[in-house]
Order: sequence, then C-alpha cells, then structure tokens
Amino acid sequence: MPMTAVLAAGVGVRHGSGWSLRSASFRLESPPSGQPSLGILIPSRGAGSAVVDVLSGAVSPAYGELRVLGEDMRTERGRAAVRARIGVAHRRARSRPGIRVRGLVEQAARRARLPRRERPVLTAAILDRLSLTPWADVPLRAAPDPVARRARLAAAAVHQPELLLIDGLLDDLSPQDAAALADSIRDIGADTGIVAAGSDPDWLALTCPEILTLADGILVG
Repeated sequence: MPMTAVLAAGVGVRHGSGWSLRSASFRLESPPSGQPSLGILIPSRGAGSAVVDVLSGAVSPAYGELRVLGEDMRTERGRAAVRARIGVAHRRARSRPGIRVRGLVEQAARRARLPRRERPVLTAAILDRLSLTPWADVPLRAAPDPVARRARLAAAAVHQPELLLIDGLLDDLSPQDAAALADSIRDIGADTGIVAAGSDPDWLALTCPEILTLADGILVG
C-alpha cells in the first residue's frame, strides 16, 4: 500500500528568534504513487537547513502535525524511528579530517547499522552509481567541490533510504556540474522520495516536478 512520505498540517518551526516555517501544510507521496519529489525554494541557506532539520527529526515542530514515513515527529520516539529510514545530504557538513571519499560513505553505512557483510557491496555500488569510483581514495577535502557534493549524496543514499533530504546541494555550481548532480538526484529519486531545499529555481526544477517557495516562513505553491 502506498505510503505518504511527508504529511505536514499547519506546522511551525522556530529558527533562531524567528520562524523558518509558519503554519505550513504540504504532503509528499512515496514512489511510485503521486509526485515522489518536492522542491523548496528558499531565500537563505539557514532557512533551508531548518526545514531539513525538522523533517529529519533533528528538531521538533513547535506546533502543528508532522508525520514523516508515518511517524509522529512531535514525539522523540517518532523522530528516533525516522532517523534510521532517511538520508540527509547537506551542501556542507562536518567530516573527520583526512577522511577519503570511500571512507565517508563507509562511515555512513556503519551509522545506518547496515550488516557488516553488506557494507562493502553497497558502498561500492553507490560509488559506481554516482561515478565516484575514480575518486574513492581521494581525501574529501582535496576533492573538487562537485565531487565532494556527490560524495555527501552517496553517503546519504548508501543505505537505500525511504526518504532523501537535500539541503543546498545544487546551489552555486556551474551549469554543467549542476546538471550532472541533478541527474544523479533524479536517478536516486526513482527509488525513494526526495525533498530538496535550495536557492536556484532552475536546478530545483530539474530535480523536482513540484516546487514550493518559502518566503518569511510561509510556503507558497
């Protein structure tokens, strides 16, 4: 039976002294039903991160109803249950100094508690799927920025999540690099729901058939 990946009804989310979301309502259906991808056009990276944080369970909604993969995100139990079933790819994220591209993905596989015998196979598969195999042994910090972004996408997707959350991954890239990354995100989106936040409407449109604009905490279709 098809599942609603995200169901938000009148959700409010605090961001600093203001609000990143105010009375937001939207839904995203899991593949293969409905539109499996949703883009959120944001005015600032901080606002996009706040939206991703509440969908990933990193923070709790201040008010309203929010369900992700059927779990109630207003409860700690619901947020904990969701974390193992999603992937999150931030444009910039802290990583261990000296970690290599393969190591970043292997680390994500361990955190997702994949069976030990499956980790090498799934790591190799996602590296190959995202054309990262030639970069596997390159330190992440020495890799070109587009490669580092693909590596973060690979780490978010290695455990084959039911929902993939993307924060600013397509922003500030050359047209060629943005198009290639959008292709990779669409490829992964064939198997999982995607919510992508970003500031470039053209590249979001390549990834997500439906786009909502976030302005002063209000989502507009």
